[in-house]
This record gives sequence, C-alpha cells and structure tokens, in this order.
Amino acid sequence: MPLMLPEARERATLLTDVHTEVHLDLTSTDDFLVEATISFGCTQPGATSFLELNGGSDVTLDGQPAPYADGRIALAGLGATNTVRVTARMPYVHDGDGMTETIDPADGERYLSAHTSMDITQKVIPCFDQPDIKSTFSVSVTAPSHWTVLANGALESRDGDTWRFATTPPFSTYLFTVQGGPWVSVTWDEPYAPAPGGTLPFGWHARASQERELRRDADELRRITSACFQHYTTVFEPEYPYADYQQVFAPGLNWGAMEFPGCVVFRDSFLSPGTPTELEKEWVASTIAHEMAHMWFGDLVTMRWWEDSWLNESFADFMGFDVAGIAAGYTDAWTSAAITRKPTGYRADRRRSTHPIAEDTDKIVDVDTAFANFDMITYAKGNSALAQLGHWLGEEDFLAGVNRHLTAHAFGNADLADFLDSLDAATDKDVRGWAESWLRTTGFDTLVVTREGDVPVLTREGSRSHRITVSAYDDAMALVGTEDVLVGDEPVRLDAFAGRVVVPSSGDETFAVVRPDDESWAAITAGLSSVESPLTRAMLWWTAVDLTEAHVIPVADLVALADRHLRPETHPVVFEGVMRNLQLIARRYSTPSEVAGHLAVIADIARGAVDGGDPALAPGASRVLARLSADRDFLVGWLGQDDVDPSVRWAAVHRLAELGDPSHIDPESERDKSVSGHHSALRARAAVPTPEAKEEVWGRLMGGELGNHEFDAVGEGFWGWEQADLLRPYLQRYVTDGLDLARRSGQAMSDVIGDAFPTLPLSVDVRRELRAAVASALEAGDVPTVLARSWNDSLDDLDRTF
Repeated sequence: MPLMLPEARERATLLTDVHTEVHLDLTSTDDFLVEATISFGCTQPGATSFLELNGGSDVTLDGQPAPYADGRIALAGLGATNTVRVTARMPYVHDGDGMTETIDPADGERYLSAHTSMDITQKVIPCFDQPDIKSTFSVSVTAPSHWTVLANGALESRDGDTWRFATTPPFSTYLFTVQGGPWVSVTWDEPYAPAPGGTLPFGWHARASQERELRRDADELRRITSACFQHYTTVFEPEYPYADYQQVFAPGLNWGAMEFPGCVVFRDSFLSPGTPTELEKEWVASTIAHEMAHMWFGDLVTMRWWEDSWLNESFADFMGFDVAGIAAGYTDAWTSAAITRKPTGYRADRRRSTHPIAEDTDKIVDVDTAFANFDMITYAKGNSALAQLGHWLGEEDFLAGVNRHLTAHAFGNADLADFLDSLDAATDKDVRGWAESWLRTTGFDTLVVTREGDVPVLTREGSRSHRITVSAYDDAMALVGTEDVLVGDEPVRLDAFAGRVVVPSSGDETFAVVRPDDESWAAITAGLSSVESPLTRAMLWWTAVDLTEAHVIPVADLVALADRHLRPETHPVVFEGVMRNLQLIARRYSTPSEVAGHLAVIADIARGAVDGGDPALAPGASRVLARLSADRDFLVGWLGQDDVDPSVRWAAVHRLAELGDPSHIDPESERDKSVSGHHSALRARAAVPTPEAKEEVWGRLMGGELGNHEFDAVGEGFWGWEQADLLRPYLQRYVTDGLDLARRSGQAMSDVIGDAFPTLPLSVDVRRELRAAVASALEAGDVPTVLARSWNDSLDDLDRTF
C-alpha cells in the first residue's frame, strides 16, 4: 500500500525522536532475519499509527503475532514514549528494490545489498518510511565468515561473524543501507581536522571478481574522492556529518548511484572492465562529486516531502559537474553536461509529463507519483537553473545563501520556502521572483538572433531573464569578442558585433535553446570544427541536434554536418557526446530504408578516429565502430586479436549477432565470465535476427525470471536497429505482455519495462500503429503509475518523429 501524502503529514505531526536498533542475520540463503527495536515519542498519547514492513513473514510485535496487513504493522494506544520490538523473516529480491541478492557468474560468490530509496527501506527493516521522520540507526549484522559488511555507521567491532556499527546521526529512512559480500577494498585515512584524531576512515569496495579493475583505478578514485571532500569541507560551513566515508561498486542497483550516508553505493558497471573512455571518466568524477554533495544536500538537510526532491538532486547534479571541474581536475565536465546531460532536460521539458522543478506539494499524492518525478526535469533542468542562479547572484552570495540553509536546517527537513528565506538573507536581488519564473513554471525559453541591418539583435521567446555570454566570430569562426548580457523582456542590440557571427549563451550558462540568424548559422555549419572553445562547440552541436529533432533540418543534413566537422574533432568529450547523439537520432528519426546509410557514415567517422591513432579518441571510437560496422570480416578479424578491449569485443560480438552470425557469443562468454560479460551475452543473443531466436528471447524477457539489469540487457538487444520487419509482430506484444509483467511486478520492474520501449527505425505507418496500441492500453486504465508515466513519455518522443 503506497503511503499517501495526508497520511504522511498526519504521522509527521504525531511522532518524534525516533531511534532504531537493528540486527540482520544474512547467513541463510533462503531469506534473512530482521530484529528491530524502535523507540519514539508521540505528541498525542492514546493515538494510533503504523510501521511499514513490506514482504515480511513470521512477523511479531513485542513477542506476539503482529497486527500486520497490507505491509503495515498497526500501533495502537501510543504513549508519550514508546518502544516496539519487531521480528520478521524477509525475502531476498532480484529487482534492486530491497535486500538484493546477486550471484557473481565470474566466481559464484554471493552478495547482498540493501538497495533502498523512496519507500523501499520497508522491504528490509520495519520503519516509518517517509523523509520527514528521521531516525538514528544502530546496526549489527551477522554474515558469512569470509564477508566484509558495510553500513551507514562506522564499524565499531567485529565479534566472530557479527559486525557492529556505531550509532548514526538522524537521517531519513530511505537512506538506510547494508552491503555484504566478499568485497575487495582500498582504504585510507583522510585528513579532516574536526574528526577525532584529525582523520576519517575512507574506502572503495568492489566485488572480488573486479579486483583487477579496482586496483587499476584505485589511485584515481582516491584522488577524486579526496579532492572533492577537501573542497566541500572548505566551502560548506556545516562539518561533514558522518563518522566515515565508504564507497561501494555494488551489483543490482537500479540507480546510477545512491547517496547513503557514510556508505555511498555506485552501480558496479561504473568500474569498467575495459579502458574507460574520456567521457566515462568524466561521468565517474561527476558522479563521485554528485553523491558526496548529497551528504549535505539531502542527507544532512532533507526535503519534507517528495515535491522538493529538487533540493536534493538539482543541487547535487549542479555540484557534481561544477566540483568535478573545480576540485577534481575534470575541467571538461560542463562540456559533457552541454552535449549529454542538458539535452535530456530539454527532451523531458517537451513532454506532457513536464512539471515545475519545484512541484506543488498536493500534486505528489503518493510515493509512486514521486518516483516518476525523479526525471531529467529534477536533474538536468534543475542543475541548469541553479547554474543560471549562481551566474546571476554571483558565487559569493550564492554560497552564503546555501550555507545559511544548510546550517539552519542541519539534521532536519526543509522546503522551497526555507531555501528562499536563506537566499533572501544573503542578497538584495529578487530571489522569490526568480524562483517563481524558474522553479514554479514549465517549459524553456528560446533565444533568437535577428538582424537590424548589420546589427545582431537578441530577443527572448519566453518568460525568464537570462544572464549569458554572447560571443562574436568572424566568417571563419575565429573568436573576436564576448559580452555579458541580461536578456529579459526587451530586445538586446549588439552594436559592437555589427556584421559578425554571433552565438548566444556561448558558455552554456542557461536553460534555453538557441536559434541563430541565417547568416550566423551558415557560418557555423561551414566552420563548426574551427570554433576554439570545446564548450561552445558542444553547445552548437546540441543546437544542430535540436534543430533535427524539431524537423528544421533533416537527419541526412545532421549526418552530413558530422561527416564534415566531426572527423577533425580532437576533443574526446565532444567527439563521444556527438557520436551518442548521432546514434540516437539515426535510431529514432530514420526510416528503415535510410538507417543503414546513416549508420555507415557514423561508423566510417569512428573508423577514421580509430585509424588516426589518438589515444584519447580511440576507446570511444572503437566501441562505435564495433557496434555499427557492417564489415563482417573486419569485425571477426578484430575478435581474433588478443589486445582488443573487452567492451569493444562485446560490441563486435553483438554486431555480428545482429548481422546474423551468433557463433562468437559462446566463445566470448567463456572468455569473459564477469557480470558485465553475462549482460553483454544476453544483449547479443537478443539481437539474433531469426524468428525462432526472437520468439525464444521474448519468452525469457516477459517471463518474469530476469533480474533488473538482465532485463535491461535483453530489452536493449532485442530491438535491432535494422530489424523493423522481423520485429513488427512484437510491437503489440510489448504492450500486452509488458503490461501483464508490470502488474505482476513492482516499481523497479515497471521502470525497466518502460525503458525497453521499442526504439528503432520504423515507417511512419508502423510508428502510428505502435502509438495507437500504447495509447489504447493507457486509456483502458489499470497501468501501474510508473509504467504509465514512462509510456506517456515514450509516446511524446514518438510523436516528435512524425
């Protein structure tokens, strides 16, 4: 039973001073034992409330059979102070929502990860599962003898097979975690003057089978972590709130990473088995910085209810990119954001599901609705809005407001009004007006360049003010000047740039699309590769992609632009980011008759980068070439070489299978028995283009036995880019079978079913058939909330292709 907003409000006024003691016994392979003692105060003695516990068996309350139904334990006749004891046996899960069990195919080792978030902690322990009822946690865990156990608190002692962790400061239940398994670890003591002894325990941990990769990357992971920590503890006034800082590459996580206090968890695929590309390295650094920012934004100060999730995620996303550049040395982080992260925000803001960054409380009626709003409005658009806020306020006032907010609400909860109070006290600018226009509205503005004679004129189509950099170029796209301008209701004449090519928001400082004048666009398309700034090039490439999605220029023109200007590109983040966008556009907007030609050009651009020998470009280009090449002999020859990167090998195996030769899957599976290899093999088998193979794979995909990441892999491989005719019968079956599976499953599986939406080149008529089938299912009702949101988004994306 999902928690409804009125229930949460009522319970938050009733309960106070919550403390949780938990013992978990993880030694059984059938299920696990939880024993919890929860003490709390009640503001209205005699009232009734409830604990959540979802999925328990043999549940007792204070030693007696519990009044337990629909995932809730009734608590009647509460006193001014209360202590309740709950014992239950709980199931392991394989969808990433709860105590997630993973058997590593590389060595057969078993891992257990309490992957929580939102209202998932109740699948692990009994709790008051809402963000504004914080609890301290005292945890002990009994586990197999050869395991290492990690938790939110610092390790206090180990007695035989039982691990005991120090009591934590209060935090919200959705941030609880325990991680158990035969981890390999890299640990150190990080200098931190306020800590006892002047240091804090730090560590990185990974599955035993990933030891080679962890040792390979350990120095850089430690350097990034230390640099970010020293930066945050310098700029944030509240001290780091927790007793240690552990980071775990864990299997089975549905999110990219999760900000558990003192024990951050990353999806284990971040620890790449092959050579990471430059873009992947930047993503790792930004994600480390993002999750560390949450120790203050989200963990120390938490939203009251889920409408203010942006106070967590927008801030952490902004800090992630900013601090990766400022502190960790990944100075192209904002270039990555411009070409990979920010476009997801624009696409999300064009859908019916768009919502204000700071949503109205009453619209987030329950947790399932809130889950759907953890989207790129909250992350990418919110990130961009905060970047614009900082540019407008200035760094000093922005940080002063942030620190006032963190200090005032430490270990508590806050909302948008509280944040604006803090900003208002730090500046004389109208931050409430800014919030109304930026945080309380939907959509984005367009910055349009026109000409009055030779003078460029910048106007805004929309409702927000934008402080941006405008750059001027000569006809060969050499920079000749910049100007900082505020674009509001009135047009801005750029007299100093008369006769020049102009690029608004050349530093990508705001969330608005750009529409250059014809004269400027002609010069840009002729000289794009000559633009000196990688960030400006990235922004202009996104403008070209956006114009293609808007049907202003055809796909063929975008591919031709890449054929001319991506070949000389030497910046790996720009190259990889554009390559990713090109593949998405080719897959989504091409017709079946066009796609092979587009993919051939993209593959040839990648081959040119590989042959060029630039070690920064080669890892990303090699994967694209292996994934798209139609030259079977070339791909087979590549597989015959021993020094080919594992990710490139699997891309080649996948492509060969897609082209009708699955003979390389089994040998590669024998060669690579890792989790990533297992998923790559599933992906490749799903691509085999025969009716028999597709039918077998479909049965497995919709059978309900796949774990969350296995489903992702099979779903990704199934919809082959050049298999439209073969796959047409499955378009309708995706709707009916996918809906049936979602109804039998939970929140997480609905999400991955939505992610498996058929995205492949289709004729317009077939796209309309797919649209009608999904729309009919949605109109009939009884589609789980998370899947309904995903399908509506996919319909909106599909509509843009017509």
